[in-house]
Amino acid sequence: MKYILLLLMAILLVCTPKAMSQPDQTINNSFEFELKEYLGTWYEIARFDHKFERGLENVTATYNLLDNGKIEVLNQGVKNGKHKKAVGKAKITSLETPRKLKVSFFLFFYAPYNILEVDENYQYALIGSETDNYLWILCRTPQMEGTLYNKLVENAELRGYNTNNLIKVKQSKE
Repeated sequence: MKYILLLLMAILLVCTPKAMSQPDQTINNSFEFELKEYLGTWYEIARFDHKFERGLENVTATYNLLDNGKIEVLNQGVKNGKHKKAVGKAKITSLETPRKLKVSFFLFFYAPYNILEVDENYQYALIGSETDNYLWILCRTPQMEGTLYNKLVENAELRGYNTNNLIKVKQSKE
């Protein structure tokens, strides 16, 4: 009986999908997160590759608070010399955790958008999801200092993200 239990436990460990250490946990900074400070334009420094962004360069995401309390999300970039944009909406899922949002670019289909890390001056952010399939590194400027970038990559690794999948986004210098 003991061997059967050990065998079952081994099978469960091998067959269970990889659990992330903290995939959707937002980092508890020493300051109170303020959505109004997060709003505005962010430059995409790095991301995981996805069909909806494949080949895009000079990517920005702009967040604007709407009168109805939702957030307009405007993602823009350039692909093969042509300007592309997608307009969506976001909403906070809980006032207790305002860093956890849901974002939709199509009807009422929302996906988790978790602000995993942001500095107290709102100059950089690490964004993830409830799984390890989505990851973005954002900055208020088109370029990010290498030491800071490496720190964010390391923090993502500690959360269980495979950062080998990160693609640096080409950004024109301002």
